[in-house]
Formats: sequence, C-alpha cells, structure tokens
Amino acid sequence: MDIKTKVIEIIAEQAVLEPSDVKMDSTLESLGIDSLGLVESIFSIEEAFDITVPFNANEPSESDFDISSVASIVAGIETLVKEQS
Repeated sequence: MDIKTKVIEIIAEQAVLEPSDVKMDSTLESLGIDSLGLVESIFSIEEAFDITVPFNANEPSESDFDISSVASIVAGIETLVKEQS
C-alpha cells in the first residue's frame, strides 16, 4: 500500500467518511476534523509508518509540518519516510 492511500484511509476514518470522499485538495477542517481528530490522525500516521511527525498540537501554525491540505500532509509523510530509510 502506498503512502497516499494509507494517509487518506487514516484521515477518512477520523472524519467518518469513505476514502473516496477525501480529495487531495481537501482541508482537515472541510472534512470535519477538529483539533482532537487532528492529533488522533497524527498518532495513527506515526504508528502506521513508524515515524515521528514534527507537529506541535498546541501551536499548529508554528509547526514545521504542513497540515493545510491532504496533499501537504501526504507530501510531508513521504519526506519523513524517505528521510528515515
């Protein structure tokens, strides 16, 4: 399974949507994911890929990890996975 597919599955599960409803240009807010859902999504992503996401839940705008859209989250995860291998 590729990174994009797995990230979309995790986000869809958190948003209680079908993966097909999650588009790359979707924002977490537009999918109905609140701050708690965001943190849970980050934990699930970290577990799924055995990585540590540099995300500050208390100051998301100050984070080095871009959560502005599904595409930016996928790109960030791809980078972290490459750096780890």
